[in-house]
Amino acid sequence: MERMLAARLHVPSRTLRVEEVPRPQPGPGEVLVKVEAAGVCLSDVHLIDGTLTPLLLEGDTVTLGHEVAGTVAEAGPGATAWPPGRRVVLHAGELRDGAVFTRGVDYDGGWAEYALSRADALTPLPDAVPFEQGAIIPDAVSTPWGAITSTGQVRPAEAVGVWGVGGLGVHAVRLLRAVGACPVVAVDPSPVARERALAAGADLALDSADPELRTRVRAVTAGAGLATAFDFAGVAAVREQALSVLAAKGRLVLVGLTNQPLTVADGTRFSYLQQQIRGHYGSDMPVALPEILRLMEGGRVDFSTSVSGVLPLAEAAEAVERLEKKVGDPVRLILRP
Repeated sequence: MERMLAARLHVPSRTLRVEEVPRPQPGPGEVLVKVEAAGVCLSDVHLIDGTLTPLLLEGDTVTLGHEVAGTVAEAGPGATAWPPGRRVVLHAGELRDGAVFTRGVDYDGGWAEYALSRADALTPLPDAVPFEQGAIIPDAVSTPWGAITSTGQVRPAEAVGVWGVGGLGVHAVRLLRAVGACPVVAVDPSPVARERALAAGADLALDSADPELRTRVRAVTAGAGLATAFDFAGVAAVREQALSVLAAKGRLVLVGLTNQPLTVADGTRFSYLQQQIRGHYGSDMPVALPEILRLMEGGRVDFSTSVSGVLPLAEAAEAVERLEKKVGDPVRLILRP
């Protein structure tokens, strides 16, 4: 049996090891992909540090990596639409029996030399899009895209706010600019993140600790407040601050994950203004990925600056540490087998 390298997390001990494992074989309706690039996400960090735990994983060990791009190595029976050599992006999850299974969490992901995918969980990757940029689309780009277009239902000329300009929030700023939101207000305590937001197209970047934040948001929105606010930080204080500058009938979209309670300080005001809080997770990838790739091919968005570094698969632990400690303030680090 052929073998390959994979970065495997032993969940009970939270131990990450790069080790040799059997190379998987595609079964009926499956495709084996030679991995060319795999993104390192903060969710991976949280799986390792114990903040997140797989809910649907069979067994106690999983190959990490839900952001994956590569080329088709072999197609199983019934997967003839995917010839060897085809460039592809793997979806970050699959729907099984009504439940969402996340790649690299609930089943083996792409921090490996090869990865399995269902044939219906792949999207062709255009030649014009590098593997490194293609790899980050299934989460770092498609999640904010889904939050903007589906959950948030942002319309052109609407005033919007983005709290947390990290690996997802910076892409939200770019995408909001692309769909015509105006103005786009970014909020982050980090000066580096605020500079990044302005470079990505934000009209205004504010420190969350700024005592004049509410006044400045009201000023830039002609007193109306934000039609939609996005929480990419997953912090209770962020949500309270975003609600305080939300317009009448405004929408607060929760993208950042947290197990902390959600509170509304002034329930009467919230109801009187007919505001809404909407939860968001992932995206409809069969729809979102082709849309994003068309925007990239058409020059509407560019994610080249999002690739902050490329490391070999053997240095997966180093990549995790760099992201966790924000060494160099990375947006996305990429592993290459």
